Amino acid sequence: MTKEFILTVEGVTKTFDGFKAISNLNFYLDTGELRVIIGPNGAGKTSFLDLITGRTKPDAGKIEFGKDTDLTRLNEYQINRLGVGRKFQTPSVYIDHTVFENIQLSLEGTRSVWSTLFSRITTAQRERIREVLETIGLGDKTCVKAGSLAHGQKQWLEIGMLLAQNPKLLLVDEPAAGMTDKETHKTGELLISLAGKHSVVVIEHDMTFVRQIARTVTVLHQGSVLCEGTVDQVQNDERVIEVYLGRKKRDKS
Repeated sequence: MTKEFILTVEGVTKTFDGFKAISNLNFYLDTGELRVIIGPNGAGKTSFLDLITGRTKPDAGKIEFGKDTDLTRLNEYQINRLGVGRKFQTPSVYIDHTVFENIQLSLEGTRSVWSTLFSRITTAQRERIREVLETIGLGDKTCVKAGSLAHGQKQWLEIGMLLAQNPKLLLVDEPAAGMTDKETHKTGELLISLAGKHSVVVIEHDMTFVRQIARTVTVLHQGSVLCEGTVDQVQNDERVIEVYLGRKKRDKS
């Protein structure tokens, strides 16, 4: 059975003031796949997500969502409404609202804080909110204000806010940053549980976390794909070692 790509990126290039952030990039993501992207600072990881979400436009190349939707022709809000959700490294939640209200405000179709919080919530909406809260492990924090949550819990809440929008593709930027080991492991379990129901792209530096969640790792370097494979394959690749360490792997013989 032929797999269907949810994201196709071919020949994409992006230059900022003479600096080529993305260079003839090719990338393919299967529907329902969880892919991890790693790379040294300046490799083009954030620029890549900016291009997918329409925050910036490529100078050349194509970015397709699903079978034939050209993302390069769409604005950010249009891409978001197609089902592309992005989580930035620093969590962004409504700190003065409860955990329940944060998810409520993010439900698919929600338009304003006033209309959402002061209109009658339906049974279906309430069930959807509770389902999301159970998924992210915050079912016991329903009435807690988001501002009082621990850092890891805020990260999970923001992931829940994205899930409330029923995204097809989740783009998650360094979710383990600043977390304890326990929080990091729980975050890994959460992302693994989302794969299949959603397609997920995770940018990460923590290789212990990468090893926990990754099936396929894509290594970016100077705006292009350097290599792809399992964690073991990329960690033992001579090119990756040279890029990260600035030297060749020593001959063990």
